[in-house]
Amino acid sequence: QVQLVESGGGLVQAGGSLTLNCAASGSRRTMDKMGWYRQAPGKQRELVAIISSDGSTTYADSVKGRFTISRENAKNTVSLQMNNLKPDDTAVYVCNAKLWITVEGPIDFWGQGTQVTVSS
Repeated sequence: QVQLVESGGGLVQAGGSLTLNCAASGSRRTMDKMGWYRQAPGKQRELVAIISSDGSTTYADSVKGRFTISRENAKNTVSLQMNNLKPDDTAVYVCNAKLWITVEGPIDFWGQGTQVTVSS
């Protein structure tokens, strides 16, 4: 029922910038955490950045200083500003949202993924 709609992926030259956007629909509750994972060919899915409803953020070491994550709680949207992109950033980026409805843990929602390709 909850859907995450992603946009902003594409092809960019090294050193360029892209902004990814994700919007959660189908829920009247604010998502507790929203963020982005990525998966490159031959590699495991890894966390890129995540932001909580209180504004706290977590970044992968490889993107610190280059990527900035932000959100609008009232709209259940999240954006990832990616600057100084590198070829190693090439991957499918997938939006993730977590909603805590029990004390046992959160429910995860996933987008369909958007391709980011950085050429050298």
